[in-house]
Amino acid sequence: MRIKNICCIGAGYVGGPTMAVIAQKCPDIQVTVVDINEERIAAWNNEDVERIPIYEPGLPAVVQEGRGRNLFFSTDVDTAIDKAEMIFISVNTPTKTYGIGKGMAADLKWIELCARQIARISRNDKIVVEKSTLPVRTAAALKEILKHTGNGVKYQILSNPEFLAEGTAIQDLLHPDRVLIGGDIETKDGIEAISALSDIYEKWVPKSKILTTNVWSSELSKLTANAFLAQRVSSINAMSELCEVTGADVTEVAKALGMDSRIGPKFLNSSVGFGGSCFQKDILNLVYIAKSFGLKQVAEYWEQVIIMNDHQKKRFAANIIRTLYNTVSGKKITVLGWSFKKDTNDTRESAAIYVVDHLLNEEAEIAVYDPKVQAEQIYKDLDYLESRNKEANRLNLNVTNDPYEACKDSHAIAVLTEWEEFKTYNWEKIYENMLKPAFLFDGRNLLNIEELTKIGFVIKSIGKPAPTKNSVVSKPALVS
Repeated sequence: MRIKNICCIGAGYVGGPTMAVIAQKCPDIQVTVVDINEERIAAWNNEDVERIPIYEPGLPAVVQEGRGRNLFFSTDVDTAIDKAEMIFISVNTPTKTYGIGKGMAADLKWIELCARQIARISRNDKIVVEKSTLPVRTAAALKEILKHTGNGVKYQILSNPEFLAEGTAIQDLLHPDRVLIGGDIETKDGIEAISALSDIYEKWVPKSKILTTNVWSSELSKLTANAFLAQRVSSINAMSELCEVTGADVTEVAKALGMDSRIGPKFLNSSVGFGGSCFQKDILNLVYIAKSFGLKQVAEYWEQVIIMNDHQKKRFAANIIRTLYNTVSGKKITVLGWSFKKDTNDTRESAAIYVVDHLLNEEAEIAVYDPKVQAEQIYKDLDYLESRNKEANRLNLNVTNDPYEACKDSHAIAVLTEWEEFKTYNWEKIYENMLKPAFLFDGRNLLNIEELTKIGFVIKSIGKPAPTKNSVVSKPALVS
């Protein structure tokens, strides 16, 4: 089966970049990304490609190359579905906030609405590709909805989970570790559908990196991958607290661990906690699935990863309060970084949201600077928690576009995102304009604490013993 037209439903963090790369690598295929959000589609079509709705290094150039040639962004969902031979579903699957499974299960209402719209519009056979992260056996529900339309259209359901890291998504798409395609591997039509999707990826991905499985294995692999990565973060964060009370240095521990070839160095950077759209949502989903099947011990094991992550954020905020003489009421605390990680403007489940919420509960005055996150989004994140009314959030939190202004007259600074630009600041100038003692809480182990200590800062870093102003840091001699 040769694919000439692709439709992707959902113009978000996965759909937009993925389709832009497919359009770039497959100029013979027309790729249309559709969304009912008119404002979002207008942003994707902005003449200034640097103002597309997602900040991702390398993405503007890829969009610029394909847009208007074979890459299109539209709100005309019905036409795009009708024209396409292959339809990617890349809509949001947030954690349920109501009913059975509240707080754990994935909310699949948007997935079901997509399926019903595809069923209503389609007049010829379609390959439907799950791109959103979904619970195991969601494909079965999609198939049930689609096959009972009574219009004679045949559908093949494929699972093609994304394994992208925000901030490196374009490189992850161009040079993936693997591409996973799950489908009906026991029928001729299912094998042909898998082959059709594989042919697209083979335009730039070596065939040896394209894995095919049954659809259930593919769906579960995505949840499991995120759970394993999050588990590593929570594990090193658990060790960071132990390091702080024993005098060990978590970065040295992590380096020793990472040099073990069985473990490796990735995802061993201790921090104030993981965030993003996937880790917490997918682990909670995994916990809910395990509980649904009566697997109590499995559910409790994975739930502990979330408990540890929440604890890390709470103890970071508590450490600020304790260090500032057990009260932050009326004190100005500067937060550097609001996005959940560097090189993205995504704030979903960012540790900064929860740390600041704790500090606002203690009546602190907060100043925030982030190089890519807008004030509107920051206030929206806090309003969503409903910890206080919207007016209080705006009264007690100020967002500024100048990091030096944000730090001026501050009692303490908290670094909550690992933006590289924070390393380049004139920290002597920042110190001079702060109240003394000038406290700095490095939630990412980003800054040179020895140099900052010499300037005069009182440093508190995750998993590290506090240096003294006159301490001499010497390199240990190499022993052969």
